[in-house]
Amino acid sequence: MSRRKRYTATQKVKILREHLENQVPVSELCKRHGIQPTVFYNWKKQLFEGALETFSGSHKNGKNATERKNKQLKSKLTEMREVISWLSEDNLKLRKNEYGEI
Repeated sequence: MSRRKRYTATQKVKILREHLENQVPVSELCKRHGIQPTVFYNWKKQLFEGALETFSGSHKNGKNATERKNKQLKSKLTEMREVISWLSEDNLKLRKNEYGEI
């Protein structure tokens, strides 16, 4: 029983590029790389669906996710600064009580 070969995204793009840019026939590519034509056409469909998302502005969701993550990190940073400030103040009070006025 033969195992299916797994192709990386880079390999898939390379194979699709051969067809789209160099006009290598699908049959030749499939034979050379040992894939079924339906697999090739599924990859091509995925490529163009991804392109539609990219050009339609759906990539803004990724930008919004990044902005949301940045907001969360800034909030966490502010919180940490408040804790550090509180601890420093508390430490100063303890030192004053132990050693008198500094």
